[in-house]
Amino acid sequence: MEFNQQAIIEAAWEDRSVLKNPEARSAIREVIQLLDQGTVRVATPGPEHWVVQQWIKKAVILYFNIQDLQVIEMKPFEYHDKIGLKTGFREKGVRMVPQALARYGSYLAPGVIMMPSYVNIGAFVDSGTMVDTWATVGSCAQIGKQVHLSGGVGIGGVLEPIQAAPVIIEDHCFIGSRSIIVEGALIKREAVLGANVVITNSTKIIDVSGDSPIEYQGVVPERSVVIPGSYNKPFKAGTYQVPCALIIGKRKESTDLKTTLNDALREYNIAV
Repeated sequence: MEFNQQAIIEAAWEDRSVLKNPEARSAIREVIQLLDQGTVRVATPGPEHWVVQQWIKKAVILYFNIQDLQVIEMKPFEYHDKIGLKTGFREKGVRMVPQALARYGSYLAPGVIMMPSYVNIGAFVDSGTMVDTWATVGSCAQIGKQVHLSGGVGIGGVLEPIQAAPVIIEDHCFIGSRSIIVEGALIKREAVLGANVVITNSTKIIDVSGDSPIEYQGVVPERSVVIPGSYNKPFKAGTYQVPCALIIGKRKESTDLKTTLNDALREYNIAV
């Protein structure tokens, strides 16, 4: 069945006139329903790296094309959109604080807690994760188990270009307040980001914990403890400081994750 859905969606992507076919519209809606249930994902972990399912991203984009604008009422609030909101949180085992919103087509696993925050279509949020106040999880972003997205964190979304990877936050990460992670950046498991860290696909991520700096781009290694930093960059008008991210140490493997998190924050004097 999945193969048939994929073939139909690929055909509709190449020729939008295919969307007039009821079979194509049905296939797109089935994929969005599977995303909503967590049965399929935009990106899946492989043995060595994450695999992006581009055809599922195409289904999300095509879904906008076949949906009509509708009035969504939640008294006293009213919305006018093409995509409805998730419902049935008690049955799903999800805690939704008033003013939290998750769009239909996103997946929230049992044990997720959403403070007043937002999760967009195509996103996957795994069990035990906290999405704290005013945090946003963009379209197709992948958030692992037992992740803490602190207040005001911005996780970027991605639909186009279709080959672009989504932002991925692996299991047991702690993302500090007002941090921004966009452009398909990968935060590997158990990493700790202090407040105001910005990670893009072009951000320099510099490990300064050893005798010589080690530079990464677009990826924060496992168990890294990261703070915002800057480096000097020459321009025609002079030399100016440009933001970067500094890896200043590692979380210990030998202790409980919560204890390790607290130790990391205290040891490196990180604000969250």
